[in-house]
Amino acid sequence: MLDGMIRGVIDAPLDRGGRWLAARGASADAVTLVGLVLGLTAAGLVALGQSGAAVAFLVLASRIADGLDGAVARARGKSDFGGYLDIVCDFTFYGAVPLAFVLFDPAANGAAGAFLLTAFYVNGATFLGYAVLAEKHGMQTRSRGEKSLYFTAGLLEGTETILFFLLIVLLPGLFVPAAWVFGALCLVTAAARIALAVRTFR
Repeated sequence: MLDGMIRGVIDAPLDRGGRWLAARGASADAVTLVGLVLGLTAAGLVALGQSGAAVAFLVLASRIADGLDGAVARARGKSDFGGYLDIVCDFTFYGAVPLAFVLFDPAANGAAGAFLLTAFYVNGATFLGYAVLAEKHGMQTRSRGEKSLYFTAGLLEGTETILFFLLIVLLPGLFVPAAWVFGALCLVTAAARIALAVRTFR
């Protein structure tokens, strides 16, 4: 829901950063993988019982890298594999953080974490399935910036997910109620995307 608004704020500085990195030989794929390593490091710390500002910084740094990879790709030339790698790394990171909370305390966090991961799975399926059909029908959009895949708007998008992750790593005691609420909203987003697909493709 907030991605379209935030793009207008972050696109210009990300593009400047992307051009700076590209001029120094950085590849978009390398930036993508750096973002994944930062995100998995944050998840690993959560699994070990660490939380707070340092973990939040890693989450933010991971997502900044996720924005910079696209900017580097625009500066150096986009590739289909780069878009594929980006979405795989994003989904890996999104699954790793809830899993880390479950691993840290399975008894307390297991049910909420499993529900959240299921909601992510369902929401991801509706997103990717829509993107595949949009490509088949030649649909395009730049409402979420230049992307390798067709991005549909939704109640919960990348910005909301990052804010949710920052909340739970800064206040881990809120993980259980926050996971139930966020997971439910993910399912609402998925249902809205299914309804959109019915209207668009049926």
